[in-house]
Amino acid sequence: MTASYLLLFGSAFLAATILPFYSEVLLFALLQQGGDPVALVIVATLGNTLGAVVNWLLGLYLLHFQDRRWFYFSRAQIEAAQRWYQRYGFWSLLFAWLPVGGDALTLIGGVMKVRLWLFLLLVGTGKGLRYVSVVYITGWLHT
Repeated sequence: MTASYLLLFGSAFLAATILPFYSEVLLFALLQQGGDPVALVIVATLGNTLGAVVNWLLGLYLLHFQDRRWFYFSRAQIEAAQRWYQRYGFWSLLFAWLPVGGDALTLIGGVMKVRLWLFLLLVGTGKGLRYVSVVYITGWLHT
């Protein structure tokens, strides 16, 4: 079962980065095989939260390249993102679990230089609740 936990951690980690990946499917399968729901949620949450830290780190260093010709975002796009973030604030990181836009929120969290402890708290909470929901739904499907 240790290999299953490592696989879940890895898939959750990859799912939190910019790479398209879905760890909920593996979590669901491991739950179907009788895996410990608490341990699986902890492993998936840790992997997914640490994967989001990759985006946070990318965001921290992203602006160092904004004046380069190859840089993807224009200064106006960056300023618009900063205005949006300043309006809605760091609480938006609670929604980092969303399948669409969640990765962008973690990247923006880095660009906005959110303190790492606060980032981990908010992102970890949201992602943990998502995995708890998967466990709940899996249990509901069995009844």
